[in-house]
Amino acid sequence: MSIDFAHFTPGAALAGGLVIGLAAAVLVLGSGRIAGISGIVGGLLQRPQGDVGWRVAFLIGLVAAPLIAAWLGHPVVPDIAAGWGEVLAAGFLVGIGTRYAGGCTSGHGVCGLSRGSVRSLVATLTFMASGIVTVFVVRHVVGG
Repeated sequence: MSIDFAHFTPGAALAGGLVIGLAAAVLVLGSGRIAGISGIVGGLLQRPQGDVGWRVAFLIGLVAAPLIAAWLGHPVVPDIAAGWGEVLAAGFLVGIGTRYAGGCTSGHGVCGLSRGSVRSLVATLTFMASGIVTVFVVRHVVGG
C-alpha cells in the first residue's frame, strides 16, 4: 500500500473534522438536536409542527458549503466510478441501513461516540467493518 502524497491533505482533513465537530456541538448544545443527516431529512418528511426551520437551514448549509468553496476557487468535484443505477441502488440500501441502525454514520460516528453511546460505538464499528470488507472484496476478490 502506498500513500498518494499529491492528494494527501491532513491539514484540510483536520480543519474539516474540527468544523464538523464544532457544528455538531453547537447544534446539540444549542438545541439538543443530533447532527445526523438521516434523522434531519427523516424529520422533514414527517413534517412536525415548528420543527422544520432548523432542518431546512441545516440542509441549505450542506448544499451551500461546496457552492461557496467553488466560488472561492476551490471547487469540489466528486469522482464516482459508478452509473446512476448503482448510485441509486446504493443510496436505497444506505437508507434501509440507517433505519435499521437507528441513524447514519454522522449521527452515530460524530455525535453518538462523543456522547459515549454504546449503541453508536457498535454501529460505527459495524459501518467501518462493512466498508473494509466491501473494499477488500471489490478490489481483491471481484477485481474492480
